Amino acid sequence: MGFAAKYVRVVDAVNYRIGRVMMYSLFIMFGVLLWSSISKTFFVPSLWTLEIAQFLLVAYYILGGPYSMQLGANVRMDLLYANWSAKKKAWFDAFTVLFLIFYLGVLLYGAIDSTTYSFEYNERSPTAWRPQLWPIKVVMCIGIFMMLLQAISELFKDIARIKGEDL
Repeated sequence: MGFAAKYVRVVDAVNYRIGRVMMYSLFIMFGVLLWSSISKTFFVPSLWTLEIAQFLLVAYYILGGPYSMQLGANVRMDLLYANWSAKKKAWFDAFTVLFLIFYLGVLLYGAIDSTTYSFEYNERSPTAWRPQLWPIKVVMCIGIFMMLLQAISELFKDIARIKGEDL
């Protein structure tokens, strides 16, 4: 379990730091939305505020997901799960995380394809502001990749729990 322990330690540390930064990025989004309200009321409405707020929310959600998974803050159906032993939970989690890993792999493949298209054709948003879309698509690729790494980390932790060890 030497490699697994090191992998878990590194991936958890990186996702923890990214998650903490993203947690405070909400304040940036609040500032953008506050400016949007002020500019619409007192000045000429800004074209960029709504889209920037949407991009920030995507980054918050995508990059904060691995941190949420790490903390166990993801949503579960606790009807049966809550009453199971730690070993039974680990077996169930180890089985179901394989579906998540497959899903994230497919999602990452599509995200990389979409990002490549965005770079090749200089894709822009169809709004009046027309920002380039590649920056948010790159953020999405990074976030999905980090979520994939975190899912593998959770698999290693579950396997260790099944063996009676703790990473």
